[in-house]
Amino acid sequence: MKIIDREQVAASLSYQSLLPALLQSFAGQFTMPRRQVFELAPGDGSHNAFALLPAWDEEVIGVKSFTYFPNNASEGYDSLYSKIMLFDRRHGVPLALVDGSSVTLWRTSAVSALTADMLARPDARHLVLFGTGKLASYMIKAHLSVRDYNKVTIIGRSADKVRALLAELQPQRPDIHWCAGQSDEATLASADTISCATGSPTPLFDGNWLSPGTHVDLIGNHHAHCRECDSTSIVRSRVFVDSKTNVLNEAGELLIPISEGVFDEGQICAELAELCAARVKADGQHEHALGSTPGRQSEAEITLFKSVGTALSDLVAANLVYKLTARVD
Repeated sequence: MKIIDREQVAASLSYQSLLPALLQSFAGQFTMPRRQVFELAPGDGSHNAFALLPAWDEEVIGVKSFTYFPNNASEGYDSLYSKIMLFDRRHGVPLALVDGSSVTLWRTSAVSALTADMLARPDARHLVLFGTGKLASYMIKAHLSVRDYNKVTIIGRSADKVRALLAELQPQRPDIHWCAGQSDEATLASADTISCATGSPTPLFDGNWLSPGTHVDLIGNHHAHCRECDSTSIVRSRVFVDSKTNVLNEAGELLIPISEGVFDEGQICAELAELCAARVKADGQHEHALGSTPGRQSEAEITLFKSVGTALSDLVAANLVYKLTARVD
């Protein structure tokens, strides 16, 4: 059994290889039971948790286990630790133990970008990112791999972290106009794609600020009582999710509007698997006209994607790393 660390993950993966792998896998046959998140001490203010995310397809079986200790930073530890076990689908033989923390960064940003490739307008030029954590640079690079953005605005609570992120990314893409921004009407109204990767418990912007044609991407929140966007954003959008089962169990972005009576789960347009299956079919028929798939139907509509993370995306990314490292060996 191979042991694959984060350095090998980073050396193996690229969005050019990962996005097509995710597309094909989500469009194919797979099984993905609901993820299980266990609060270690229910009612305790720390919210320390342990989670299991199983999935399998025709090639491999995988399970990601992770711990989430949100207050770890004060003691010098990471807040999340994760490992992914891979087993051969035919005989159940253990194949690899892969660093799940690094895979999570890659697969989360890749799913976000893959969905944006199906929902954001083809002519999208201004990307706004909320968040300056470990995911931030991955999210930006992933989105840059699917659209020709000429402006990127980064919004964060820490001005120092925003400056550090800009200093990291500007030299890599000097052709793009990079700037620090604020969550205000002018900034949000000028955005073509808004990606949110924060730990904010409350909405980051006013949904009335969204312009027609905007795509909104929400990946930061996993709590039923929290949300990165308000109910107005949900009501104004055609809503897509990575997994109905998981989102309707965990995501306040939808659960709160449902409790308010302004949104119904039946209004969810499609899951990621349905979007991918439609894209693969359309690719085969060379048909990408608006309205030909469950994705974007018009230039003017607002689209919104809510993701809480899926075991299949972990499986696909980890298996891709396993196969690529096996070639090197």
